[in-house]
Amino acid sequence: MATPTHSAAGKSRAQVRWEHASIPSPSGPVPARVYRPPASAPRGWLVWAHGGSWRAGSAQDWHVPTAELARISGFAVASVDYRLVPEVRHPAMVEDVLAALACAREQAGERAGESLPVAVGGDSAGATLAACAALACRDRALPLAAQLLAYPPLDPGCTAASYHRFPDMFPTASYLIAAWQDYRDPGRPAAADGTPLYSTPLEAADLRGVARAVLATGDLDPVGDDVHRYARLLHAAGVEVTLREFGQTGHGAFLQPGRATSGGPETASLRGWLGVALRLLTSPAAPGA
Repeated sequence: MATPTHSAAGKSRAQVRWEHASIPSPSGPVPARVYRPPASAPRGWLVWAHGGSWRAGSAQDWHVPTAELARISGFAVASVDYRLVPEVRHPAMVEDVLAALACAREQAGERAGESLPVAVGGDSAGATLAACAALACRDRALPLAAQLLAYPPLDPGCTAASYHRFPDMFPTASYLIAAWQDYRDPGRPAAADGTPLYSTPLEAADLRGVARAVLATGDLDPVGDDVHRYARLLHAAGVEVTLREFGQTGHGAFLQPGRATSGGPETASLRGWLGVALRLLTSPAAPGA
């Protein structure tokens, strides 16, 4: 990753090393934190987009869960400080994630004779960005091993029943509708090369050929129906999908440590389950890996 400026030992259970980085992009440098797992060489690279309704959040705020994701998955994780509303609107955030993916591909190809898998992921609004970046990769014929999507809001109208089933739980429909309005620009933006830059993957008429998806949500999450709907659409398009709904779980679970269960401490938390799923999905024995 470009130009690390600082390095320190992480504070998670095993020592995850991290460093500040600067990602080159046509709009200027994009700050990031790069987390490297305890193993001497990462299994691959994951570009992560934090939540925050496109208005808030940072790689620093997401430090602990992102470091844990690197430890569990064995991937180097680039946590991107993409540009936020109100300074910019879509598609600036998607462009920042795509710039990070281009940088991650360079890092993944550094090993002689072998290219490591590159994946994209995010939680909440960041997962929406990750899903849109995955579509741009598909349209540009760029390889992408997987997309990890933790409870992405996908419908700007917030019309699904789950928004009304839990009307007082965060994020409320009114809160998200306002966030969508702040985030989106009118029209259908495209990159300089003509690639569509969707603000939500539901804008795409065809989902065929997009990277296989790992999706997670909670049974108390107002965006839960959006997640289930997208899983069905991906499956219908022939995309490999892994979906898990966590019981007694609301929005924002990526930020929360899990409770020990019969599944073991790693799969007990949503972020732990995502890390294990990525590790298994991209292992040499995994189908299509």
